[in-house]
Amino acid sequence: MSMDEDVRHLAGLLPDPDRAAVAVVPPVSADGHWAGAPSAVAADGFVYLAYRLRRPVGEGRGYAVAVARSADGERFETLTTITREQMDAESLERPTLVRVADGRWRLYLSCATEGTKHWRVEVLEAGDPSEFDPGSRTTVLPGDPKTGVKDTVIVRRGATWHLWASCHPLADPDEADQMVTDYATSADGLEWTWHGTALSGRPGMWDARGTRVSAVRFEGDRVVAFYDGRATAAENYEERTGIAAGTDPAALTPLGDAPAAESAHRGGGLRYLDLVELPSGGIRLYYEYTRPDGAHELRTELR
Repeated sequence: MSMDEDVRHLAGLLPDPDRAAVAVVPPVSADGHWAGAPSAVAADGFVYLAYRLRRPVGEGRGYAVAVARSADGERFETLTTITREQMDAESLERPTLVRVADGRWRLYLSCATEGTKHWRVEVLEAGDPSEFDPGSRTTVLPGDPKTGVKDTVIVRRGATWHLWASCHPLADPDEADQMVTDYATSADGLEWTWHGTALSGRPGMWDARGTRVSAVRFEGDRVVAFYDGRATAAENYEERTGIAAGTDPAALTPLGDAPAAESAHRGGGLRYLDLVELPSGGIRLYYEYTRPDGAHELRTELR
C-alpha cells in the first residue's frame, strides 16, 4: 500500500469537525481557555473520559483533570476532579485513563514540576473512576535532568503494555517546546523499559518542530499512529493532526506532506485525537479543537 493509499484508507478515522458534537465546553469563552487533551475508555455500558482543563499562562495553565462518564458518548457527568495543587504540579496536561485486567482503573497524569520546564508522569489507581485519590500517587515516568516526559498513550496488547510519550529537551529552556515521541514497554504498566524515539519531526515540513503521538492502533502486522505536529515554536498549543505508520511500534514514519486534519479557525489547532472502539460497534473520536474565539473545546464524533 502506497503512502497516498494508506492515508485514504485511514480517512474514515480522521476528524470531520462539521460532523462533531461538543462534549465539553471550555470554562471561559476566550483565548487561552481550554477543555481538551482527552483519554477515553468504553466499559460497563458507558464511555469514561479523562480530560484537562486549562487557563492562560499566568492564570493557572493546566489547573485540573476531570474524569467523567456518559451513556451516549456525548453528554458527560463529572465523577471527580483532580487539581494541580493536589498533584504538587505547576500544570497538568494530557491524562491517560486505563482499565486494568482485574477491573481496577488507573489514571496516568502529566505533571509539570514547579519552577522548571520538567515534566513527569504519575499514576493513581482505584476500584472506580470516581475514587482516584491524589494522595496515593506513584511516579512511573520521572524523566531526568535533560528530558521532560508527558502526554502518554498506552495500549495493552496481550501480555505487553505499549507506551508512547512526548519527550522534551531541557538543556536550553528556550528550546524546551521541541518534542519527539519515545516508545516503551512494560509487563505491568508501572515499570517501563524505553526503546528509543519512535517518531520525530521532518526538517522543513509542517511537523519539523515537534511530533506527539496521540492515538495508536495495531492493524495486523502494522502499527498506525495519529500524532500532533507543528513547524515552529510559535505554533505551540495549535498543533494539527497527522498520520504515521510502521511495522515496528518503535519506528513510525509520517505519511503525507501536509496535516491530515486541522481546525479552520485561528492557528488551526486540532490535536490530542483519541479513538475508542465501542462494544456495540463503531468508533468514537475525541479531540481538542480551536474555536473562532481562540478557546479550545472537546469534540466527539461517531464512526
